[in-house]
Formats: sequence, structure tokens, C-alpha cells
Amino acid sequence: MPPDVKALIFDVFGTVVDWRGSLIAELAAFGTARGIAADWPALVDAWRGAYVPSMDRVRHGARPWVILDTLHRETLDRLLDEFGIAGLDDATRASLNRLWHRLRPWPDAVAGLTRLRRRFVIAPLSNGNLALLTNMAKHAGLPWDAVFGADLFRHYKPDPETYLGACTLLDLPPGQVMMVAAHNGDLAAAHALGLATGFVPRPAEHGPGQTRDLTPEGKWDVVAPDFAALAGKLGC
Repeated sequence: MPPDVKALIFDVFGTVVDWRGSLIAELAAFGTARGIAADWPALVDAWRGAYVPSMDRVRHGARPWVILDTLHRETLDRLLDEFGIAGLDDATRASLNRLWHRLRPWPDAVAGLTRLRRRFVIAPLSNGNLALLTNMAKHAGLPWDAVFGADLFRHYKPDPETYLGACTLLDLPPGQVMMVAAHNGDLAAAHALGLATGFVPRPAEHGPGQTRDLTPEGKWDVVAPDFAALAGKLGC
């Protein structure tokens, strides 16, 4: 491990929280309560499938800056129509969109982060907006020292402004900041800017058929199977 690392910044969706399992469970419960039958796993996968394309339109200038909550809501409205789920008023749709604010952490996340916080400053660096990440931390008990949402930088990862912006706000050079993620692409972007890197795979993130991000695809500084092992490797 690089000896001078003083802060860890974390990808959130998939790395810290189980977005897929959380959303499927919440939507299934909603459907049962409302008497709505739908293929909730397929809807959730489609919702997440629009994540990168919708952000790329912002990143490449096809539309003005908007926060992730807005992108999620636009996708949700489209998918409700495509899946034949009618009759939901605006308040109900807004509540469903805020399910992203209430995602469950992976079982090792809170305890692992608590250990890591004893030695390092820890914070999320996510494409989520600040309100989303703050509400999620409150709901899930995530012990962050700070919260870095994409709206602070008005850029989405993997734009350099996000990684370097977090380093600037931490008042640390990139080499003293480690990006921790379950996604090789996220780590590659951080590594190219001089950040240290930690890979923690989440083989269940996309369900039982996941085929990507199962193993490290770069020379990352630390590789660990979960946050407990990461804490151990980092001397916490």
C-alpha cells in the first residue's frame, strides 16, 4: 500500500450499498401493497441500465447539468409507462424515486467503514447528489467524515473534476487519497490521475448472472474481498 494515504473515498452504488437487492425488495413490497403485478427485477435492471447513458448526455454536453435524482426520475417515468404501471400520482412517483436514498448497505459495509475511519478520513465520491448521499448515510448508518456528491463539482465520474475535486476539498494531493470501488473502470480513471486504488469486488451487485468486475483488471494498490479484509490490509 502507498505509505502516505490519509483519506479513502468510496464509490457508493454497488460498492457500499446493494442497490439492486434493495430496490427489488422495496418495489415488490410496494406492488404487493398496491395490488400491482410487475417484473420488478427487470424494471430495476432497466432503471440502472439507463444510469450511464443518462449521465453521458450531461457529461458530453447534450443537455445542461442536472442532478442524479432528476435523471432517475425521468427514467422511472418512462419505465412505468413501458411496464404498463399506470395510475401513480406525482407524489407516489417521487416517493419511488427516493428509494435510491434508502438503499441497504452490504453486510460488511458499516462495520468495515467504522474500522477504516479510525485511521483514515473516509467519504463517498459518488455520482449521487449530496441530498441523496446524506439521506442514504442517515438511513443506513454509514459513518462518513464528509460527503462528496457529483453536484459539488457539476461533473459525473469518470470526469477528472470529480476525483481531483475531492482531493482539493480534502486538501490532499492525489497520491494521499485512495479511491475504493467495486468497478475497475472507476479505479482506472482514478489511477490515471495519480490516486491510490483499492478494489473490493461485489459479485452479487448485478444479480446471479454478473460477468463483469469479478476480478481486478489493473494493478490496484490493494485488493480485498470485503471491507473487513480491506481494513485489515490497511492496518485498521
